[in-house]
Amino acid sequence: MPRLEISDLITAVDPRTGRRLLVRRAEVIRQLRGSGDARAAALVAGLPVDADGILDPLAVDRLLISVHTELQRLNEELRMADRLVHVLGPLFAAIRTTTGQHGPFRLVDIGCGLGYLIRRLASTNALGTDVELMGVDLDASLVGEAGRLARAEGLDCAFVHGNAFALPEAATVYVSTGVLHHFRGPDLATFFQAQAASPAQAFCHFDIAATGLAPIGAWIFHRARMRHPLGRHDGVVSAQRAHSDETLLRAADVPGIRPLLYEPRSVANPFCTTLRPVIGVRPPLEAPFRLALGRAARRLAGPEHLAGATR
Repeated sequence: MPRLEISDLITAVDPRTGRRLLVRRAEVIRQLRGSGDARAAALVAGLPVDADGILDPLAVDRLLISVHTELQRLNEELRMADRLVHVLGPLFAAIRTTTGQHGPFRLVDIGCGLGYLIRRLASTNALGTDVELMGVDLDASLVGEAGRLARAEGLDCAFVHGNAFALPEAATVYVSTGVLHHFRGPDLATFFQAQAASPAQAFCHFDIAATGLAPIGAWIFHRARMRHPLGRHDGVVSAQRAHSDETLLRAADVPGIRPLLYEPRSVANPFCTTLRPVIGVRPPLEAPFRLALGRAARRLAGPEHLAGATR
């Protein structure tokens, strides 16, 4: 049975309303023990509960904000904002060329957490003044902190608690970082289908590259950088749950979308590649996107390339 991430289990919300649901500590412990992860179960056993065994929501919120603050530091060290702009800059250039529009365009970060990437893009204006920046998350405490930080930093961006696919105004481009491995089985394809069914022109989702070295690298990296045991545990499990190149492209290959993987295993250095994006574009966008990427377009691979590489 695959291992589970503690952070996925200690909070729960109704995906339709965003309403927080009660979580029983004993049930979380049961799931973790059932997955063979006694160490994670022991970590959860130390979290405070009320008289009915319900996890203290305020304590959980404080814990998750603390862990996500450390994740922000990791994003800074991995230069995730720069890597995102490397792809999104050409992508928005292709959208401007293809649609003939001059904005406003909307970038929506799904599962934004503390909103580091959106806040960083807002502070640098790297994508241009015609791109509106918004972060969305089902966790109200994380979104609330993201908004507080943005206001303190005087940034022009927005953070919303809720479902990214139920916003009053749809995204032009959807992005995420470290979200894809949370979707298992048919839920992964459903995630991409929701974006294809929307008016969005494209998506760009960074996640952990599924290499043999990823779990080892994650253990070393998180051991050195994360203070709380929960962050260390979930960082390693994330790498273990990373989807293969084939799984991602197969799930993203939905009607109306041309799926592309940037830096697939066949061209990536396994010692250096940590996260890389799966990209989806409306078919008319592919040629101008490749043109805007320039020489870097050689790092793109579609499903047909991976099929040829595995023969």
